[in-house]
Amino acid sequence: MKPIISGTGFGSITVGEKMLDYDVVIHMNGHIEKRKEPMAMTTHGASDVLSLDEAKRIYEKGAEHLIVGTGMRSMLHLSNEAKAFFDKNHCRVDLWSTPHAIEEWNHEEGKKTIGLFHVV
Repeated sequence: MKPIISGTGFGSITVGEKMLDYDVVIHMNGHIEKRKEPMAMTTHGASDVLSLDEAKRIYEKGAEHLIVGTGMRSMLHLSNEAKAFFDKNHCRVDLWSTPHAIEEWNHEEGKKTIGLFHVV
């Protein structure tokens, strides 16, 4: 079951009743995990880039949509390689500020959706 995100603030996100102080990935089956930022740090020197390696790690076969919360200041972006990877796998990617991405996530009807939410 897809978890509902009930709020966000600078540096935190509340999924259901649980406040988390880190970026999260929500998988198609509703599993929530901490985003592994060192991938982006190693490749690009910043956690504000979703790299090809990270794209491959969070993508799930059959996913049709990735909703990305780009942070409170809309800093997170996809590398060109990550964009090409999602395009090749026919997975639409929408990037919005995290508050807007949460609204979209909570109203998303599709079951084949992944979420990544940057909280800074």
